[in-house]
Amino acid sequence: MESSSFFTINDEQIELSQVVNYLQVSGRLNQFINDVVRQYILEKEIKNRNDVDISTALIEQAIIDFRLKNQLTDQEQFQNWLTNNGTDYGTFYESVSFSFKLEKLKVVITEPKLPEYFIERKIYLDRVVLSRIMVSTRELAEELQTQIQEGGSFEQLAKEYSLADEKTFNGMMGPISRGSLPDILRACVDGANMGELIGPIEIEGTFNLFRLENILLSSLENVQLKQSLQNELFEKWLGEKIQNVTVKLQVS
Repeated sequence: MESSSFFTINDEQIELSQVVNYLQVSGRLNQFINDVVRQYILEKEIKNRNDVDISTALIEQAIIDFRLKNQLTDQEQFQNWLTNNGTDYGTFYESVSFSFKLEKLKVVITEPKLPEYFIERKIYLDRVVLSRIMVSTRELAEELQTQIQEGGSFEQLAKEYSLADEKTFNGMMGPISRGSLPDILRACVDGANMGELIGPIEIEGTFNLFRLENILLSSLENVQLKQSLQNELFEKWLGEKIQNVTVKLQVS
């Protein structure tokens, strides 16, 4: 492949080979190639599908909304904005169209897999709120357990005796991913009622009393969570596509 001028800096032509060299020296060539391959795969996928089409009316309305939001209703202002951002209306239109099609592609690719993926991830998505008193001996933990069962203040005892940082918050922890809890603690939490005292439990050489404050169950009805899982699934799908692509760099 013949070397070609890529752009100019201070009227000096920068050849494509020099651009590649700059990227290599700066350690950013692999990311650049990955970005190109990613875009190639996405555009090819969108082009070859008939289930991600977007109406022109939707795209045009999105452009109108963008111009209103950014105070670019005047045609000359809008044209200046396009020029300053190194684009033109046709390219801008294609960019907006691509963003809509990409979001639709995400839904099409991930929707069938989402329920099963949610179940796989649920243990890490569900959260619990716990309060904790951490001490160095089992004897002290059992003594504090007895005091609490006899009406003593968990919060006050946490302030006085706990070795954990959260003692300044009356022992309150969390929210904590249920999946990140040690197995022994998760089993106890799963069988506990709200407000119930748990322990003493030995964890990494310390003895801990816990109180279950709240359980925050995840749900696909949570729009933000659903979008996050869709993004995870889509990136997995795209990553597999990228791994199966053969790339050859040909720059003289």
